[in-house]
Amino acid sequence: MQGDSLDKLTIAKDAKKRKVFLRFKPSYLVLVAAAAAAAVVFAAWAFFSRGEEVKVAVVSGVYPSQLLANLNASGYVVAQRKADVAAKITGQLVAITVQEGSIVKEGQLIAQLENADAKALVEQSRARLSLAKARLEQAQADLGNASLDFDRKKNLVASGAVSMAEYDAAETRYLSVRAGLDASRAEVASSDAALKSALVSQSYAEIRAPFDAVVLTKNADVGDIITPFGAAASAKAAVVSIADLSSLEVEVDVSEANIGVVKVGQSCDIQLDALPDTRFKGVVDTIVPTVDRSKATVLVKVRFLEQDRRVLPEMSAKVGFLSRDLAPEELKPRTMVSVRSVRSTGGGAHVFLVDGERARKRSVRLGIRFGDMVEVKEGLKPGDTVVVEAPEDLGDGSRITVLQQ
Repeated sequence: MQGDSLDKLTIAKDAKKRKVFLRFKPSYLVLVAAAAAAAVVFAAWAFFSRGEEVKVAVVSGVYPSQLLANLNASGYVVAQRKADVAAKITGQLVAITVQEGSIVKEGQLIAQLENADAKALVEQSRARLSLAKARLEQAQADLGNASLDFDRKKNLVASGAVSMAEYDAAETRYLSVRAGLDASRAEVASSDAALKSALVSQSYAEIRAPFDAVVLTKNADVGDIITPFGAAASAKAAVVSIADLSSLEVEVDVSEANIGVVKVGQSCDIQLDALPDTRFKGVVDTIVPTVDRSKATVLVKVRFLEQDRRVLPEMSAKVGFLSRDLAPEELKPRTMVSVRSVRSTGGGAHVFLVDGERARKRSVRLGIRFGDMVEVKEGLKPGDTVVVEAPEDLGDGSRITVLQQ
């Protein structure tokens, strides 16, 4: 009896739980259904709100030369006339008259070595030359006197007024003095040559510019020992390095497979990494007639048509070898866009400008076409983003989604 009572109590408890579950089950199902519906609505909203998927391109300022280049190559600006100026003799540097960036003329004194011994030799040679010239003047005077005496004796010997011995003595003296005059002339010439030699030796201590140039580097200072070969540990060889900036050219390596595209006199477009906003006109000056076997390239030298003081040796440069000469109006950048971004209609042309998540129709006025690019004279500016190959159903204000490229 007692066991039956316990069983009844358990059944009653289970029945109570089922009643509680049944009372809350309808509310639970409603919540699940509402959540599912919300998820479907959100997914649909997210899908349809993305709008039309489109590709875009950025409007840029492009130089026409970039679109007319048959071949591009990289290289460096190199001065064709440059020199490391040194001395012919060993000596101590006592003066230097230039700094980096100084402009020097041909023959201008750049530096001075200690040359007291050379100066002394020059003074000694000058003194010897002066002495030789004085002796020459004395010899000339003696010759004049001897000549007069000889002429008199010659006239008197025929009449017997003077003896033959006196005549012979006068003749001998005249010939001796004339020979002495020739010796004096030779001594003057020798002394003059010795002076020139001493002056040349003195000039070895004067370091001068070999041509008009600009000082690139100064390699020594006052007090340094300068020697032609720089053999000693503390000695310097070149005092300064100079370059003629009017001889600057761009040297580029062109693959031997493409060298047929390049010819002497061909127009080129030069861009320097240091001056990205400036383009320089150039022309092929030299094609070096040999191939670098290790790189399979040919060295091509491109000359600047106009000099610019901002261009310096060893600047990095890019050269475009053009298919034709550039007109003056083609030297400036133009606002260009891909022709695939332009849609032409009966009333003109327009593009779709990207404005956040919307496409805005924008009328444009076009210019000259260069390959797959076209100039935009009005309606766009560099930096704008436009739709490329816009769908037919795309309209002004349409929602868009930009595809990642």
